[in-house]
Amino acid sequence: MDQFYHAVTLNQDLCKGCTTCLQRCPTEAIRIRGGKARINNDLCISCGECIRVCPHHAKMAEYDSLDTMKDFSYTVALPAPSLYMQFHNLDDPNIVLNALLSMGFDDVYEVSAAAELVSEASREYIEQHKAEVDGPFISTACPTMVRLISIKFPNLLPMLLPVNPPIEVAARLALEKALKTTGLPREKIGIFFISPCPSKVAYARSPLTVEKSEVDRVLPIKDVYPLLLAHMKAVSGTDYPEINDSGKIGVSWGARGGEATGLLRDNYLAADGMENVMKVLEDLEDQKFQELDFVELNACNGGCVGGVLTVENAYVAEARLKRLRKYMPVSVNHITEEERPVIPNAKEIEYRPVFNLGSNMLESFARLNKAERIEKTLPGLDCGICGAPTCKALAEDIVKGEASENDCIHFMRDKLHKITNELETISKKLEDDPGAAGSEGLTVFREYFDAIKKDMASLDKNNRG
Repeated sequence: MDQFYHAVTLNQDLCKGCTTCLQRCPTEAIRIRGGKARINNDLCISCGECIRVCPHHAKMAEYDSLDTMKDFSYTVALPAPSLYMQFHNLDDPNIVLNALLSMGFDDVYEVSAAAELVSEASREYIEQHKAEVDGPFISTACPTMVRLISIKFPNLLPMLLPVNPPIEVAARLALEKALKTTGLPREKIGIFFISPCPSKVAYARSPLTVEKSEVDRVLPIKDVYPLLLAHMKAVSGTDYPEINDSGKIGVSWGARGGEATGLLRDNYLAADGMENVMKVLEDLEDQKFQELDFVELNACNGGCVGGVLTVENAYVAEARLKRLRKYMPVSVNHITEEERPVIPNAKEIEYRPVFNLGSNMLESFARLNKAERIEKTLPGLDCGICGAPTCKALAEDIVKGEASENDCIHFMRDKLHKITNELETISKKLEDDPGAAGSEGLTVFREYFDAIKKDMASLDKNNRG
């Protein structure tokens, strides 16, 4: 699978070519060309920010449908911790888990249970290796953050905590259990993650921490939610079995700060939302957080409860989490020797130099110098009207042959003003000496000049608007 796979698609028919997504993309992966948005596959990190802000609903997340359950003889649901927080007055996760079985899944394995194992493993690793890292460890639970660091903050790669995210740990343990229980071959067992965001879809199809994820399908919470409601109502009126296998630490992973507090350490930082995490990552590069042990970063506001594939307001969901975990035990799960091998990363996360302007260092430096010269001729307004998010991005697009200086309306306006001023000077000279061009030539020149002045007046009016 291509490691640059992303889980955000664009509906060209709905796109109006506005610059809302352009200005919000943290990796400048979007351009407006021909009046429509385009997504650069190499730069997209599947954060879902463009889906969140698009006023025309032209951006959509890729995911699987519930119909794909028919592709397998035995299916296991992996509910994300954030799923519990979508329901009003839920005081027992067992209702949700039994409702999933009622929907047709053969088994469930809580990602929150795997999260408790990851928390324990992370505590051990940080305690043993803290002195080996120049700064705090950075969480690898959010795939978007891992992708962002791999393309934009390569100096921080050694600080990434080398443990698999709970989604992968849960998938591997659930699969192992299903293989033993059923005796079926791997291809007949389907592991279904119920996701709050497109980031997990991208992870399942092209993970950076393992060669291949054991998650077979990813279902969005927003599609599962309405079906679960009816099954939950039926389950709640019965003597349902207690199959919940996680405590406060596990379910708290669904909201901001949950992973960090699960480490049972005080020296941590937890940030959420793309603008905030970008600032934190820049500060980490500047070595501003040397006193910290751990940094938790979530692409979505509020953590996973703020994912674009959820249904509930993130702040309401966060309040529900506090209510749900009130009477839960602190933790239910502890690592066994059989479980320990599935927790560490299977491969090192590598730098992806997708921002290079050339195919080699020499070409990149030459293009960078050229881009810097071009940028100085641009207005520096970063208005996005040219189809690039910033003047710097436009200059880089120009040296790559993907854009022109004429795409900048301000550059074009100044250029046309200069031309019209020169034409006006020439016109006055011709009026003083008509014989220099002849009456016919002068008439043609005046018509051409008047047309340019009309266009300039219209350009100025539109620009002011």
